[in-house]
Amino acid sequence: MNIVILDDFQDTIRKLPCATLLDTHTAKVYTNNVKGVGQLAIRLRDAEVVVLTHQRTSITRPLIDKLPKLRLVVQTGPSQDNIDIAACTERGILVVGGTGAPHAIAELTWGLIMSSTRRIPQYVAHLKHGAWQQSGMKAQAMPTNFCIGSLLRGKVLGLWSDDLAQQHISVGHLVAGFGRAFGMRVLVWGNAQARAYAAQNGFEVATSKESILDISDVLTLHPTYSKGQAALLSLADLSRMKPSALLVNTTNAGLIEADALIDALNRGRPGSAAVDVFDTEPPAPGHTLMRLENCLSTPHIGAVEIDTLDSDYAAAFATIEAYARGAPVHEINPLARANIADVSPK
Repeated sequence: MNIVILDDFQDTIRKLPCATLLDTHTAKVYTNNVKGVGQLAIRLRDAEVVVLTHQRTSITRPLIDKLPKLRLVVQTGPSQDNIDIAACTERGILVVGGTGAPHAIAELTWGLIMSSTRRIPQYVAHLKHGAWQQSGMKAQAMPTNFCIGSLLRGKVLGLWSDDLAQQHISVGHLVAGFGRAFGMRVLVWGNAQARAYAAQNGFEVATSKESILDISDVLTLHPTYSKGQAALLSLADLSRMKPSALLVNTTNAGLIEADALIDALNRGRPGSAAVDVFDTEPPAPGHTLMRLENCLSTPHIGAVEIDTLDSDYAAAFATIEAYARGAPVHEINPLARANIADVSPK
C-alpha cells in the first residue's frame, strides 16, 4: 500500500523501533506542514493510507474530494476533530482512532508549573547573558518580588477536569496526584461526574467556576473540549485570578476566548501563564504570547517524547496491518464499509 505520514516535524518516525512494521509497504514521511487544500492534495494524491500526527493537519471535505485513491485515515491521538468523518464515510474511507495515554501531557503540565513558578526559563535566559540571579519579571503590573518565584507546597492547585474518573486517560487525575505529592491543596472543578468522583476520593471540590478562579494559586485546564465549542473562559473570568496566580493550558487554546489571555496577562491577572497550545499552529513568528515576559510558551509538545511517539505510531501501524488483512480495527466510522465493495486493498 502507498502510505503517507504527515507532519513529522523532527524527522523522528523513520527512526522509531515501530517503523519496521511498515517494511512491506511504500511509505513517505513529510517533515513540514502545509495548510492549503491544493498543496495537501498534491502531497496526498497517490495515498491509499494517510497517517495523521494528532491534529496537525485537517482532513476536510474539499480535500477528500481531491483524493480518489484514499481508503484509510489513521489518527495517532484520541481526537478526531480535525477529520470530516461524514465526508470520509460517504466516500467509503475508513477512519481509525488512535491511543490517548495521558502521562506525557501530565508530565509536561507539571514541568511547566515547576518552570513557571520558579522562573527557571527567565533565570536561564538571563544567565546566558551574564546576569547572575536575575529573572527580570519586574513590570509595574507584577506584585512585589514576583521576580523571585515561589514554592508550590501549601499553595492551591486548581484543577479543571471532566474525566477524573477515567484514570487510564485522565491528564487531570495524574496532575492531581502530582499536586498532592508536592504538598498542594488540590481544588477540583469540572462536570458533575468529575466533581462527584473528586469528592468521593478525598479531593476538595470548588463551589463554582468563579470560586476556583478566585482561590487558585495555580489553575490548570483539562476539561473535555471539541472543535467549535464555545470558550469556557473570558477576559472577565481571567481577571478574577490573583496577581500572583499561574494559569496553565496544555489542552486546547479554544478553551479561552481569543486574545483574552494576552489582555489578562498585560493587566496582571493572572500574573503569569504557561501554554502549550495556540489558536493556529504553528503560530505566526512573533506571536504576542511568545513575546510576553510572564508567559512560558512551548510548541505543542505535550505528547512529543520518544516513548509516547513509539507507542502511538506502533498502534497506528498495527491498524494499517489489520486493514491490509481485511480485518479493520478501531474504526470510527464502520458505516464507510457500506460504500466500498471490498475493504481489503488490492
